[in-house]
Amino acid sequence: MPFRAARFYAGKRVMVTGGLGFIGSNLAACLVELGADVLLVDSLEPETGANPSNIDPIRDRVATRGVDVRDALAMERLVADRDVIFNLAGQVSHLDSMRDPFTDLEINCRAQLSLLEACRHHNPSVKVIFAGTRQIYGKPDYLPVDERHLLHPTDVNGINKMAGEWYHVLYNNVYGVRACSLRLTNTYGPRMLVKNNRQTAIGWFIRQVIDGEEVQLFGDGSQLRDFTYVDDACEAFLLAGASEAANGEVFNLGGPEPISLRDLIELLIEIVGHGSYRLVPFPEEKKAIDIGSVYADFTKIQRVLGWQPRTALREGLERTVAFYLEHRDQYWSDRTAEHRTLNAEVGARP
Repeated sequence: MPFRAARFYAGKRVMVTGGLGFIGSNLAACLVELGADVLLVDSLEPETGANPSNIDPIRDRVATRGVDVRDALAMERLVADRDVIFNLAGQVSHLDSMRDPFTDLEINCRAQLSLLEACRHHNPSVKVIFAGTRQIYGKPDYLPVDERHLLHPTDVNGINKMAGEWYHVLYNNVYGVRACSLRLTNTYGPRMLVKNNRQTAIGWFIRQVIDGEEVQLFGDGSQLRDFTYVDDACEAFLLAGASEAANGEVFNLGGPEPISLRDLIELLIEIVGHGSYRLVPFPEEKKAIDIGSVYADFTKIQRVLGWQPRTALREGLERTVAFYLEHRDQYWSDRTAEHRTLNAEVGARP
C-alpha cells in the first residue's frame, strides 16, 4: 500500500459494520496495525459469517458492539463520531435471498438507507466505503465485465445489493456524504465461513477437500471465475477510504486471472494432498440463478487508486488451507452458544 494511504489511518476513528465477519475482521486487523481507533459493529447472527474467533488476535485492541444495522436508533449513535465507515454488513446468500426475500430487502436495502440517513443527519463529513458485489451484473453480456456493463441481476440478493450500492452513490452526489462502492468478486482466505455452503462456494470446497469428502461440482465445471485473496481486498478498501478520488465511484475488484471451477478443485486437491470431485447436474433452484462464466476487469481501480491483486491463487489457497488446518476447531462447528454469549457481552458494553 502507498505510504500516504497507510499514514492516513493513524489515529482515525473507524467503524466496520459486519466487523466480526470474514472481510470485516481481516480489515480490522489491518486497521489496528495502521494505528486506527477501531469500532466493530456486528449482529452476531449464527447463520452469518460472524465468528468470535475471527478477532482473537486483536480482541483487546478494538471496541465491539453487538448491534444489527437494521437498528436505526443505535446506528445514529454509532456513526456520530467516526471518520471512516467500512460498510460490510449484509446478507450474501443468493439462495437465502430467494427463499426469504423480505429479510434480504431489510438488510441489504433498507438498512443501508438508514445508515446513510444517520450519516447525513449526524455525521455528514464521514467517508463510507460500501461492500458491493459483481452479482449485480448477472449473466454477463461480455467478458471481462467492466463497470460500464449493464446491471441485470438474476436473484433478489443482486437487486437489493444493487440498490444499496446506488444509495451510497446518490448520497455522495446529492448530500455530500462521501461514499463509494467496491464490487467484490469471490473473495477468499482465512476466516471465511466454511461451516456450511450458504455463502461462499470456495469456502465449502476447502472444507470438503480437507475433510476428504467428495466435492459435487455443478454442470461441467468449465465455468470461469476470478478469485480475490482477502489481503488484496482489504488493501482495496483501505485505498478507497484514504482517497478523495474514490468519492462517488464504483470499482470492480478481481483476481490475477480467471480459472475454471474444475481446475480450482483440482488445484485444491493438489494443495491438500487428497480429495475427489464429481460433476453433477445443477439443482433447479441453483440453475435458475446461475450466471455461467464471469470475471472482472479491474482496470478502473488500477488507474484511479493504484490497486491490483498481488496474491497468486496457489499462494492464497496454500495460506488459507494452512489457516484452517491450524484453527479447525474454531471454524468447523456452529458455536451458536458462544455467539449468544458474546452478543450479550458486547451488547451490554457502554
